[in-house]
Amino acid sequence: MRIVFIMDPVSTVRVDEDTSFALMLEAQARGDRVEHCLVQDVALDRGSVVATVRRASMTRDGATPIVLGEVELIALADVDAVFIRKDPPFDDAYLWLTLILEHLRGKTVMVNDPRGLREANEKLYAMNFPEVIPPTLVSSDKAAIRRFVTEVGGKAVIKPVDGHGGEGVFALTISDLNFNALIESVTRHGQRVAMVQQFLPEVAQGDKRILLVKGEPIGAINRIPTGGDLRGNIHAGGRVELAKITATDRVIIDTIAPRLRSDGLVFVGIDVIGKKLTEINVTSPTGMQQMRLRGHALGKILE
Repeated sequence: MRIVFIMDPVSTVRVDEDTSFALMLEAQARGDRVEHCLVQDVALDRGSVVATVRRASMTRDGATPIVLGEVELIALADVDAVFIRKDPPFDDAYLWLTLILEHLRGKTVMVNDPRGLREANEKLYAMNFPEVIPPTLVSSDKAAIRRFVTEVGGKAVIKPVDGHGGEGVFALTISDLNFNALIESVTRHGQRVAMVQQFLPEVAQGDKRILLVKGEPIGAINRIPTGGDLRGNIHAGGRVELAKITATDRVIIDTIAPRLRSDGLVFVGIDVIGKKLTEINVTSPTGMQQMRLRGHALGKILE
């Protein structure tokens, strides 16, 4: 197969952590031709989606894990699959990319579907499933946020709707002298909405990441906060251990899977704290290496 990965520069790759790298390495081991390009390398030329790509060769050398070959201009309709693996934030360049890739629909496999990527903000998409998420408010209004935090017991978590990797996530406690300042920081003084969720004390036992392919789980890890941090994200220093899919997890998965499939969201990472879904990650879900998954994952994605 010929597979193109639209992602960040190869200089950002971490060989023992990155899911994109693991997928590329496995594709190479299968004998597939793997190519790399950046968001800005994709264009629309007289109705044809084209990309300036470079062939990628992968090794587990931490210094140079991916070596790129010569530049080649190709039509993406001619390849077998396109993986859209650009890390957040979802900015203007990412939006234009998804609109360009609309013209590739039906001509090759895309993981994930560009329309689904636009629809599924990684914070707000979970609001489609109120029965499995904690009490949640999305607002930029300080008074409304204070009222909500009071009503859910005096403690909540606030996060920017365009955040990632645990950035900008804070605990909100009514008695905290920084309460107003934290809201102002995340909402940019009321100019941007934030997501506020009831605090789940089970976070001390971990924030579970479950990877789904076509709505079915392929693995799970538990990310446990360390050093007194609220966040269990790997990038925030959370400790990682393998986890099992529980009956409660299965209820959450069965609730969201039909919508994921209808939106073309093939490869997804969901976050579960206690018995509640908190986020649905679709742009570049990670955790595959920590779950010790290799070809099993790639094979299921490309089936």
